[in-house]
Amino acid sequence: MPSQQILQEKNSKVEEMAKLVNQHKVIGIASLQKVRAAQLQAFKKNLTGKVYMRVVKNTLMKKALENCKEKPSLEKLEEHLEGSNIFLLTNLNPFELALILEKGKVKTTAKAGDIAAFDVIVPAGNTGQPPGPIISQLNAVGLPTRIESGSVWVSKDTLVAKKGGVIDERLASVLSKLGIKPVESVLSMRLVYDDGLLISQDQLRVDVDGTRKSVEEAHAEAFALSLSIAYPTPENMSTLIQIAFQEAFALSLNASIPTKDTIEGLLRKAHAEASCLSRFSEAAK
Repeated sequence: MPSQQILQEKNSKVEEMAKLVNQHKVIGIASLQKVRAAQLQAFKKNLTGKVYMRVVKNTLMKKALENCKEKPSLEKLEEHLEGSNIFLLTNLNPFELALILEKGKVKTTAKAGDIAAFDVIVPAGNTGQPPGPIISQLNAVGLPTRIESGSVWVSKDTLVAKKGGVIDERLASVLSKLGIKPVESVLSMRLVYDDGLLISQDQLRVDVDGTRKSVEEAHAEAFALSLSIAYPTPENMSTLIQIAFQEAFALSLNASIPTKDTIEGLLRKAHAEASCLSRFSEAAK
């Protein structure tokens, strides 16, 4: 039987989570798989003041959710409480939260089986390591070496792993000794509850650059259409007035209608026509 102290601690945790759930409209569930303690601390630091992050057992979270009867459709969240999770509670828009997490990627040392986040290039220079077994270890992953001033040097910049490639145990060990962090860790939410709505991980992925480009293209097309049909808006009014002025100016010139804006052009036109008639008359004589 659990001791009274343990029961009190569990009850306290349930009460805390129930209070946080009631105070926030968004509840995110992120997997803790492959997330290391140091990375988790970095994520918490980046989200301070915006998001409450709590690691709670799923059984305790279920009890907390049961105590939040006023939240709509909250029971749908319970069936997704599996595995090792961290819960994120906030009032931010869930898509904004997903973007914040994406931008908060943390670079970390590699372990065997990790995926390189970018082309990993070991730069030429002093490794700071004394001659010894390190030489064979560096050579084994394709790094050319030399000994200089009592240290092992990498002779030239060398690509040791391509972006998306799997890092084996031998390379992971070498990169760790050289202080190179080729892996990016991001806390990805696999599900979000937003005031009664459940949003999956795939739905949370937003191509910001692609969406921005689409909006810009749509705006340009709409702007061109509004000009072509002379539909006035605050955005195109200045351009429409300029077009109207140019068309009115051309029409008044063609119709020989004198105004303070056209009189100079009309005089030049009349002079040019008179000169042309004069030359034609002289040629006819």
